[in-house]
Amino acid sequence: MTIGGPVLVVAAHPDDEVLGCGGAMARHVEAGDLVHVIFLADGETSRNAGQVEIARREAAAQQAAEALGAQHPRFLRLPDQRLDSINFLDVVQALEAAIAGLAPRLVYGHHPGDLNLDHRVAAQAVLTMFRPLPGSPVAEIRAFEVPSSTAWSFGVMSTAFTPNLFIDITRTLPHKLRALGAYADEIRPFPHPRSREAIEATAMRWGSVAGCGRAEAFQIIRSIQ
Repeated sequence: MTIGGPVLVVAAHPDDEVLGCGGAMARHVEAGDLVHVIFLADGETSRNAGQVEIARREAAAQQAAEALGAQHPRFLRLPDQRLDSINFLDVVQALEAAIAGLAPRLVYGHHPGDLNLDHRVAAQAVLTMFRPLPGSPVAEIRAFEVPSSTAWSFGVMSTAFTPNLFIDITRTLPHKLRALGAYADEIRPFPHPRSREAIEATAMRWGSVAGCGRAEAFQIIRSIQ
């Protein structure tokens, strides 16, 4: 599982990282990889929340990182659900400043066809930031799915999420669920896609596709071997 260098997860909001690749993050940590997480938006201001709620969300992100064994998250605190209102260059430059010195080997990010506009901006920022320029340390970019965003676009926003990589998280699913517990306010009752039952069912579904007990699915955006 180790990829020989740092792993970076770029998520639009705190909770997207666990929903999208929490099990894989724990697998990387088990293998000895350093896993870094950067959040673009604060995840709260679209709800007219203030600094107290933002601080609570960031504390939850830290708890989730600890549950998965990831490094302390970095928060850019851009406005929630308004990333499209910011000059795109400013988003990319903020991300560039946040990753200074990291030199990630593998990057996880959003799928560009998500219903959530912040997710689409985040996906574009990752592709722009990590262009395959000579000397770039990034060997692979993987897109993850986010329940109630990726599938709900129904493939009409752009190309639908088409996974071509599956990571067995049978052993690390408990870590993912523990990390999700930090975001209790974001969990919904079944049959919502963000319910605990649906999240476990999704892991079982991808596991059945891949021939293992539980799995997370990813779409490889670019891989350089």
